Amino acid sequence: MKFLISLLLLILGLVNKINGQDEFVVQEATIDGIQRALSENRLTSRQLVDFYLDQIETVNPVLRGVIEVNPEARDIADAADRDRERRNRDRRPVEKLHGIPVLLKDSIATKDKLNTTVGSYALLGSEVARDATVVERLRKAGAIIMGKASANEWYGLRSIDIPDGWCARSGQGRNPYVLSGSPCGSSSGSAISVAANMVTVSLGTETDGSILCPADCNSVVGIKPTVGLTSRAGVIPISPRQDTVGPISRTVSDAVYVLDTIAGFDPRDFEATKEAAKFIPKGGYKQFLNKDGLKGKRLGVVRNPFLAHLNKSTAVPTFEHHLNTLRQSGATVVDDLEIANVDVILDPYQSGEEVVLLAEFKLALNDYLKELITSPVRSLSDVIAFNDNNPDLEDTREYGQEVLIAAEMTNGIGEEERQAIEMLQNLSQEGIEKLMNENELDAVLTPGWEVSPVLAIGGYPAISVPAGYDSDGMPFGICFGGLKGSEPQLIEIAYAFEQATMVRRPPPRFSCPSPFLEKLSKVV
Repeated sequence: MKFLISLLLLILGLVNKINGQDEFVVQEATIDGIQRALSENRLTSRQLVDFYLDQIETVNPVLRGVIEVNPEARDIADAADRDRERRNRDRRPVEKLHGIPVLLKDSIATKDKLNTTVGSYALLGSEVARDATVVERLRKAGAIIMGKASANEWYGLRSIDIPDGWCARSGQGRNPYVLSGSPCGSSSGSAISVAANMVTVSLGTETDGSILCPADCNSVVGIKPTVGLTSRAGVIPISPRQDTVGPISRTVSDAVYVLDTIAGFDPRDFEATKEAAKFIPKGGYKQFLNKDGLKGKRLGVVRNPFLAHLNKSTAVPTFEHHLNTLRQSGATVVDDLEIANVDVILDPYQSGEEVVLLAEFKLALNDYLKELITSPVRSLSDVIAFNDNNPDLEDTREYGQEVLIAAEMTNGIGEEERQAIEMLQNLSQEGIEKLMNENELDAVLTPGWEVSPVLAIGGYPAISVPAGYDSDGMPFGICFGGLKGSEPQLIEIAYAFEQATMVRRPPPRFSCPSPFLEKLSKVV
């Protein structure tokens, strides 16, 4: 079969060259590029899936970004190709994500042959009642669910000693740019897999930094939507106040196409999605992919304490250069702003964030586990017992579970938790909200992802865009954050910045060595 596919692709490549068409390259391919190739019959979704499966087989044993491949991916791709043929005959439009492979973080439920475990053996074999709502929307748009991406086990809430990117099921995820560098988390695999061209786009989740940080560290784009803009129904939870689902991709436009598909009201996540639905613009978000999107924007630069995290000799000068690019592109840059009480916000103990998250996690997780059709565990206490009883599977001799135990010791939302929530609300109002309103800002700009707690505690959106690489080759990004519902402005800013800089490059060690057709034709 592989021989036949390669031979057909080789013939197709020769025909394309005769007709004067450019050779299609899957490495770094965008959704727009893939759709053009599909519409011109230079590519099929099945060929695209075969390419990614080959790439996963080749590089995933080192990077461990994919925890599980969908055994039905090829069949779904074949069905997408047949559907495209019917649509073309009937002159019906094709959605942006039709035939596009998508990888899901291993905490986003799928009603198929894939597991949903957030990296833990405790949930292996559990059966969900239905797809997560975001998955339903992807399938309806014709996307191909490629599999599940690895993640920090239990979102990093098992133990503070567990390194970023590690889970029992897949082991240690690796940064494709610097293997010894952090891939960050908890959506580590979602970012690793996109960065290393193992899939077109992916979904991650964020409670505090779990999209923004992996995007930053793996030189990809991550959108953390306003809480409630995307449904959390069917997603293993931490906090209903802070959890959000968002896209990870190699370009801003690809992330926006995914956001357009998954955003919207959901009765299964009624309160949050009803509140956020008012922010969704008529016509969706793709209309804000504007190369001139920086013109007239006011950007507030918050350096302290975030600049300290960048490499002084290489990353800091690059950051300064980017500020000049923003100015030259028509933005007003208001520099050296400070967020009130930022040191308190960044400390989860002082802000009260940790107190609330532990209590919310226990309550929300227990509710999720009770709704599973079958499961080895039905409560947080069951998870803790499973880990104790399976030390080899869960590597509990190396990594403990003190955070899970601390969460189990909580007793719901009591007076301490209510006071902490009130404090978080006050910190948000007196912090980023006051800063943006007083300075009439369209967005706050920070070097790196470390601003995530400022955004997380208020449910605010943000976009991380690749900004450069330090002297060791480690990527870093720029984060554009705003108030609730400010996705249109953030997309304009992020897209215009991306187009003006075009910083991203694929990881050299794990890039495809040649164009798609040439690569597959080698087996002929």
